[in-house]
Amino acid sequence: MEPVWYKNYPKGVPHTIDPDAYHSIMDVFNRSILKFREKNAYMSMGQTITFDDLDRLSSDFAAYLQVRYGVQKGDRVAIMMPNLIQYPIVLFGAFKAGCT
Repeated sequence: MEPVWYKNYPKGVPHTIDPDAYHSIMDVFNRSILKFREKNAYMSMGQTITFDDLDRLSSDFAAYLQVRYGVQKGDRVAIMMPNLIQYPIVLFGAFKAGCT
């Protein structure tokens, strides 16, 4: 029996994914940047950022963590902030800096 939420999927959206198709969250992120660069990635409180913006801003934040705070690959970082448009920038920036 098919899960009830499948009927709400837009046409063309697969019901399953191949989890082995990606090596990491950053692999999904990088492929998405390449595929959707000019499309909107996030919208919050009247603000919108494209995938290109997300890539650039998260790289800037990764550099900030590394230069200002000496964050290195494997360091643990806690993100405690509201779910706003800045959140994915910080999250992917931390990943780009190599943080756990």
